Amino acid sequence: MTPWVTVLLACAAAYALKLAGYLVPAGWFDGPRRSRMIALLPVALLSALVAVQTVVGDGGLLVLDARIAALAVAFLLLALRANFLVVVAGAALVAGVLRALGWS
Repeated sequence: MTPWVTVLLACAAAYALKLAGYLVPAGWFDGPRRSRMIALLPVALLSALVAVQTVVGDGGLLVLDARIAALAVAFLLLALRANFLVVVAGAALVAGVLRALGWS
């Protein structure tokens, strides 16, 4: 399978998934508990993605390197309500310094 076929299939799958969202009855989203869960779902999924990309290396092994320190700094800056650009720059700076010092 060529890369273009893969890209086109991924686009079609994303479009079909988005279209399926319009076909779900509105009654499924009624209620305060469901509304809270639906509102927090993207945050939970993004957090899981960040965690997996940060600490899981090749072969599914746990890897603690400069990325975990950068994530800790980003979390600290977010807790201090820093600007998003400051959070990104701070985390990048910490990761860069630690990698320069040899802490992969």
